Amino acid sequence: MDKDFIITIDGPGSSGKSTIGKALAKRKRMIYLDTGAMYRVVGLESKNRGIRPDDPEGLKSLCEDIKISFKQGEVGQRVFSSGVDVTDAIRLPEISMLASRVSAEKPVREALVSLQREAGKEGNIVVDGRDAGTVIFPNARFKFYLDASADERAKRRHKELVDKKVEVSYIKIFRDIEKRDKDDTTRALSPLKPAEDAVIIDTTSMSIEEVLEEIAGKVESGTDSMS
Repeated sequence: MDKDFIITIDGPGSSGKSTIGKALAKRKRMIYLDTGAMYRVVGLESKNRGIRPDDPEGLKSLCEDIKISFKQGEVGQRVFSSGVDVTDAIRLPEISMLASRVSAEKPVREALVSLQREAGKEGNIVVDGRDAGTVIFPNARFKFYLDASADERAKRRHKELVDKKVEVSYIKIFRDIEKRDKDDTTRALSPLKPAEDAVIIDTTSMSIEEVLEEIAGKVESGTDSMS
């Protein structure tokens, strides 16, 4: 494929972008890059090493020290931090909030955006995140922005955690989602927002299959973001 054959899927937490990104990449036989997981790893490691999320120098050193990698496992893609599987640990609510805080720091964004662009330099990649279409790959051929009500997203996240036997209340998740939405959309550096040429899809009342078919249909018909 062409080097500019890049699909970006942005949106707030639990809007479905990671699930759809993985499914779309598998369907199209493309590489999948979860940029949000990378920020979660930094958040997790900052907690483990006692580095404050508002300490730019400490975070810069952290980003230079850790190695983030992805490997395909028996039940899907796994995330590793310097060789340690952190797939489940980075999905805890506390780490979600830390990911939002460290992602607002310039050294972290510079380090990870550089890695993300390097990963996509050959194209043939599906990238999901919060600024994939606005900052990382502004010239991507296809851009999508998934959204859903805070209530629906909290229900999805709560079910995900309950299924993993993590005890957490729906109310706490709902409040965390509202806070992270506010933090992500109002931060000065790379705020969460749809790219001007992104196709916006409200997934509140849609199944995974319906969202996947809508996005895949646009990609397969060649209806790019500028059409």
